[in-house]
Amino acid sequence: MASISTNYKLIITNSAQEDIDLYIDTIIYTYDAPITAKKHYDDLYNVFRKIEQCPMSNPIRYNSSFLQYGYNVRRVNYKKMAILYTVNGNNIYVHRVIAGSLITEL
Repeated sequence: MASISTNYKLIITNSAQEDIDLYIDTIIYTYDAPITAKKHYDDLYNVFRKIEQCPMSNPIRYNSSFLQYGYNVRRVNYKKMAILYTVNGNNIYVHRVIAGSLITEL
């Protein structure tokens, strides 16, 4: 019996890229920790690779604060950050990478 393989493409939106840049810049410039920033950057992209391999493993969130990203928003945490993404066909859209404390109605 042949197995069915689905290849997903991860797309980081402009908002999410701005979030990542701000997060990394804060570590570098506010905390003067460029080596730590590099580690966080690498770890964050490892989380993205895991999402890309199995995007449906995180449950859909029905909170009203997530509706602006669509009806099928999923969340995965990295440290104290929340990665919000949706799956549309074979595309995975990362919408935000923000502090979990900024999300209301959890």
